[in-house]
Amino acid sequence: MFGDLIFRQLFDAASSTYTYLLADPQSREAVIIDTVYEQHLRDRALVEELGLKLVAALDTHCHADHVTGAWLMRLATGCKIGISRRYGDDLQGADLRLDHGDRVAFGRRVLEVRATPGHTDGCLTYVTNDHRLAFTGDCLLIRGAGRCDFQQGNAATLFRSITGQIFSLPDDCLIFPGHDYSGRTVTSVAEERAHNPRIGGQADERDFVGFMENLNLPHPRQIAVAVPANLRSGKPDDAGPPRPADWGPVRQSYAGLLEIDPEWVAEHLGAVHVLDVRQPDELDERLGRIADAQHVPLNELKDRLDEIPRDRPVIPVCHAGMRSGQATVILRQAGFPRVANLRGGMLSWQQLGLPVVRGANSPA
Repeated sequence: MFGDLIFRQLFDAASSTYTYLLADPQSREAVIIDTVYEQHLRDRALVEELGLKLVAALDTHCHADHVTGAWLMRLATGCKIGISRRYGDDLQGADLRLDHGDRVAFGRRVLEVRATPGHTDGCLTYVTNDHRLAFTGDCLLIRGAGRCDFQQGNAATLFRSITGQIFSLPDDCLIFPGHDYSGRTVTSVAEERAHNPRIGGQADERDFVGFMENLNLPHPRQIAVAVPANLRSGKPDDAGPPRPADWGPVRQSYAGLLEIDPEWVAEHLGAVHVLDVRQPDELDERLGRIADAQHVPLNELKDRLDEIPRDRPVIPVCHAGMRSGQATVILRQAGFPRVANLRGGMLSWQQLGLPVVRGANSPA
């Protein structure tokens, strides 16, 4: 989409929140904007799979409808946490206390920080230094604008933020909001200036304030939990970071698969059940097989689930980890609670020099 920028737009269905990952393709340095606590494993996996070095987890504001994943990202990657300094002494854990005119660099790229209060006192809009992209949080939405009836919100202030800081950008600047509830993903300054029913066309401040003060919306369901947690940068009171499994160092891939490294499996063969899902003629090929592994071809797995023990974690394996990845899906859908795909399959196992058997179970 942008030749000089790695860009990904991610979505949390529970809160209709967009998360944005931006990276410089040369240095691989990256920033992530508006993470969601429950999506941390997905977002971390994407950062790792793209080979990026996360330098900052930024929030556009102190969210009322979800808990930020910024603290988790700092714990996992060592990145800094950035949010508006205007939340004052109530704010804990932030490394970058940002305000209007600040800049956040990642490699050769820079995000300009624009203060856009009105939805909350501390709302920020992040704009790429070429003014091609703007990340507006809940200030300006697609054909809408953020509500102004809590957290020191003010409709007149929001009108001035949008017209002065966002509508002053070039017409073709793309606007990426913090939420959308109708499946829309992106808009532009020109579109919103012309067609936004709250602030577009010939609307003046009186029109906008009158509209916003009569929305009569219910308070966000998560506000009592989300706001205090977000003032702590998402750090939980008493819980540790989420983990895919409690029995081993299982990781979740960006595709959503649970995976575990071959080295750990080799060291714990007595505590796990290895399930080889290759075809019979593959077992004695060059790659060999793992000693004592149960053999059930993938195409027979659904009909032979009763043969697979449930008293130990099950580790499916195949040639390169693709078919066994589908085996993990089948097993989890069948109610197996402890399952993880052998990362990289027998190819990785062999490359690491781990032991295999061939023929009549003889070491190779």
